[in-house]
Order: sequence, then structure tokens, then C-alpha cells
Amino acid sequence: MMNNIQPQINIKRLEKLLDDFAKIGRTDNGGVSRLTLTMLDKQARDLLIQISQSAGFKVRIDAIGNIFIRRDGLKDLPVVMTGSHGDSQPKGGRYDGIYGVLAGLEVLLTLNDFNIKTNHPIELVMWTNEEGSRFAPAMMGSAVFTGKLKLEDAYAIKDQQGFTVKQALEKIGYLGSDNTENYSIKAIIEAHIEQGPILELENKTIGIVKGAFAQRWYEVNLSGLAAHAGTTPVNMRQDAVVGLSECVTALNQLALNPDSKDIRLTVGMITVSPNSRNVVAGHCFFTIDLRHYDSDLLESFETQMYALLSEITKKLNLKLEIKKILSMPAIHFDPACINAVKNATVKNNYSAIEMISGAGHDACHLSTVAPTSMIFIPCIKGISHNEAESITTLWCKAGADVLLDTLLELTQ
Repeated sequence: MMNNIQPQINIKRLEKLLDDFAKIGRTDNGGVSRLTLTMLDKQARDLLIQISQSAGFKVRIDAIGNIFIRRDGLKDLPVVMTGSHGDSQPKGGRYDGIYGVLAGLEVLLTLNDFNIKTNHPIELVMWTNEEGSRFAPAMMGSAVFTGKLKLEDAYAIKDQQGFTVKQALEKIGYLGSDNTENYSIKAIIEAHIEQGPILELENKTIGIVKGAFAQRWYEVNLSGLAAHAGTTPVNMRQDAVVGLSECVTALNQLALNPDSKDIRLTVGMITVSPNSRNVVAGHCFFTIDLRHYDSDLLESFETQMYALLSEITKKLNLKLEIKKILSMPAIHFDPACINAVKNATVKNNYSAIEMISGAGHDACHLSTVAPTSMIFIPCIKGISHNEAESITTLWCKAGADVLLDTLLELTQ
């Protein structure tokens, strides 16, 4: 039920919320280090719940630590969801994920300010472990919620120090028990920074997201033989670092091949053992992140990649182990949700383009259980997963404006 006054988000309040949360895990260079299920993550979760309960919203926590903040509707109808994540990369930015959570919170607070009652209830969700930087795979909370990852399997996953997800949830007090099965959801809208340069380069304020790249993650182990650096001739070594360097160079060349059609390949994590300056490395571990919108192309590239790594390691007399830990198909978002975002963009007179997300988001998992779309705002120079990540006040307000009107359309 709408009153006659057009609601407007409070940009000063939203920017203060962003500033307050950016203090939790703030780095010396102005970024954020707030890894999932750490005590810093707990502080951010506690603050979100405190603000939400003070505003009269209901809070629930499920078994994987997802936080559901509900603003009741006038009728017993399927819920409209929004939200994102609060965890960060080890040296991440202050807007990745948390912008979508706090823009959603600002929308709920604005509805309170203007005493607007919606027919459908709205739920703001902070999803657990979207980044996957402490516990792999990424988007864990939404994967459990949608049934793509079994709860017990998620609980057993360990970080590099050997702590399990369940132990981490228990330690910070977020091993919830609220039942979120058999949810009736009308629509889900996630707001997020673009994390790329396209919107700024195109001089557009809003990205209307139609879908997301298919995505695959791999863990690779190369095993050779640790040996003395001074006594072992180079031509007699089983050097895992040499294998690593050849593999990374060859993979990059394969990705640059025109037939690969701008596939996105990244080796992002590397460990070497024994990691001593006078020892030939006996073992190397590295990760591969592979993305493209064409799932068939990804399948073909994977076959070539496996063959290439096998050829290199055989030549160097190394043992090769490859484990695929994440495989997500290309995502196509819901036309009605996309149209709702378009309508809100036009209503607010913001310039916009339709686009495909190169990054994975919780919305990708969620789109398999409910109609879903996303709203992108630009970030300066496209920088993200970086302490220098930044947005302007205009973009900050625009994303929240569009989210507000999109949710109002979907909840009436």
C-alpha cells in the first residue's frame, strides 16, 4: 500500500553505513580484510543484526550462518529477497558484497521512514562465505540454501589452518538453527558493484544484468623430488617450480589463442614446498579459475588444458593431480526481474546498459530456485578485489534508488 509521497533513499545514511562497516577489518591502505567466519566477520554480522532489530525487523539465522532479515508484508505472500555478502578477500575493497547488503538495508529503512507497507514481505539476506578465500568453494551459503551443496559436506571443509566450517561457525556463534527449507520466493534482486571497467568506460550509471559467465575452479598439485640446490645437477632434477612456471606460461598462451574467444583464465593461488632458498622444490600447488559465457567452449578448453598439463609434467618427470572443485553453468536471469530493474532505471532517469557478469555471485545459485536478476553500479577504473576499490556518491545513490523501485514493483 503506497502513500502519495515518493520515497527517497537517504544517501547520507547509506554512506555512513558503508563507512561504519568499512571500519571492521580496515586495512592500512583503506581496504577491508574481513575473511568469512572470523571474529571480524562476526563484528559485521552483529552490527547488521543490531541495526535491523532496532528498526523492528525480524532476524533468523540458518545452519550455515546465512542471516535473514524480514520486513513483513500486508499479506501472506511469497517473499521478495535482496542482499549479498559481508565477507571480503584477504586484501579486498570496502564495497564488494557489502554494498548490496547495506543498499538493501537502506531500502528497508526508507520504507519505514515513509511508512510504506508492501503486499509481499521483503527479506534482506547476508549470505555466508561468498568469496571462498578462506573456505572453498565460493558462494557457499547460497549453495547450501539452494541444495547445490550438502550442509554436512560444507561443514567438513577446512581452511589452510585445518579449521572446519562448522568449527568456525561455532566459534563466532553463528551456527544457526532456523529452518529455511521449502521457502516460497517470488523474486530475488542483488545489487553489487560491477567489479569491472565497462560501465565507467561506457559512461553508464546502471548495469542491468542478464546473466553470468559459466565458471570452473581447479586445484592442481605438482609433485617432484625435493633436493639439495648445490649438489643436484639441473638436468637431473624433478623441480616442481619449473613445472609450475611452464604450466602457468602454457595456460596463459592457450587462453590468448584466438580460438579461445576471450576466455578468462587466472592462476590466483600458489604454494611451494618446502619453500626454502637452497632446496629444489618437491611440491607445488596452484589454482585455476576459468570463465566464459559459452559452456561448450569451456568444456573444450578444459580438455585442452588437461592434455597440456599432462604433457608438461610428463616431460619434467612430475606427478600431476587435478581436482575440479567448482563447476557452474552460464546463468540466464529471469526476464520479469530484468524488466523490473529496467523500469526502475527509467523511472529514476539513469543511463544504463544490459550486461553479462564476468564474476560469480550468490544470485547465480539463487537463480536456480527463484526468478532473479542483479543491479550493477560502476566502480572506479573497474578495480575490485583490491584495497583501492571505490565508488562515487552518485553511483552509490543510483544503485539504491533502482533497488528501491525494483523491490516496490515486485512487492505490490
